[in-house]
Amino acid sequence: MKIGLDIMGGDFAPKNCLDGVILATKELPESVTLVLIGDSEQAKAYFKTQGFNDSHIEYVHTTEVIEMSEHPTKALSQKPQSSISVGFKLLKEDKIQVLASAGNTGAMLVGAMFSVKSIPGVIRPCITTILPKENGGYGIMLDVGTNADCKPDVLYQFGILGSILAREVYKIQNPKVGLLNIGEEAEKGNLVSQAAHNLMKESKDFNFIGNVEGRDLFDDKADVIVCEGFVGNVVLKTAEAFFKLMKTRKRSDDYFDRFNYELYGGTPILGVNSNVMIGHGISSALAFKNMLVLSKDVVDVKLTDKIKQVFQ
Repeated sequence: MKIGLDIMGGDFAPKNCLDGVILATKELPESVTLVLIGDSEQAKAYFKTQGFNDSHIEYVHTTEVIEMSEHPTKALSQKPQSSISVGFKLLKEDKIQVLASAGNTGAMLVGAMFSVKSIPGVIRPCITTILPKENGGYGIMLDVGTNADCKPDVLYQFGILGSILAREVYKIQNPKVGLLNIGEEAEKGNLVSQAAHNLMKESKDFNFIGNVEGRDLFDDKADVIVCEGFVGNVVLKTAEAFFKLMKTRKRSDDYFDRFNYELYGGTPILGVNSNVMIGHGISSALAFKNMLVLSKDVVDVKLTDKIKQVFQ
């Protein structure tokens, strides 16, 4: 297995990326090769200062970087030698089995759509976040930013995609799917939510348990929470802000410590024809390490193939 990592992506690249590589090599099996895409000379020099033996690392040198503030589509077309552009070329040619980056999220999404493309039948690919449960488990919420506006059939497909991810990667058997709404009753919410509920309640594609409210996000009522990307991103950023407030006020709690994004590393883009992982722009070394470990897990369980089988 070859995992491609964009070492020029993120607010603190390439240092945090490379420190994450050092941590990841202590956990990943020898059968996994890390392919570092970016300024190879800078990477080699940094590894030397850290006393890190890079003999088992592969490098693909690139000369351009897509900055975090650049327009995704323009940057991809104008910078064919950027680490993200080259990474997608390698992924499309199956020279790597997964591409991971904490760089320009828009460029990663556009690159996925135009390079490896959507799985036939998937209306809108999406991204997820982990919801730590009070009982010690995890839930999944999707979408969290890719699709600000969604039609009912798109939300229905999120239920399918989230269920596959929960079952295959997080080993949740028969995951319970809930539709995030402002009330439990079927008639609550806006017109989109009502129509989505009508579609989902008849589903044989996943285990729909009805509407869930914001107060249900962190308990065991649902394993997969479906919502529009606008709502999902607000929830995600609120959880991040709450974790930051706890740390700023020097409060520590075993449960709330699990809201640290670094523990999860990143999210796969669900619904595209290959394995693409997106990390937080401020990713630390620990976050990069965990994104690389998650990348291995996604490839191991053949997540993309499982999604393709469902949508055939």
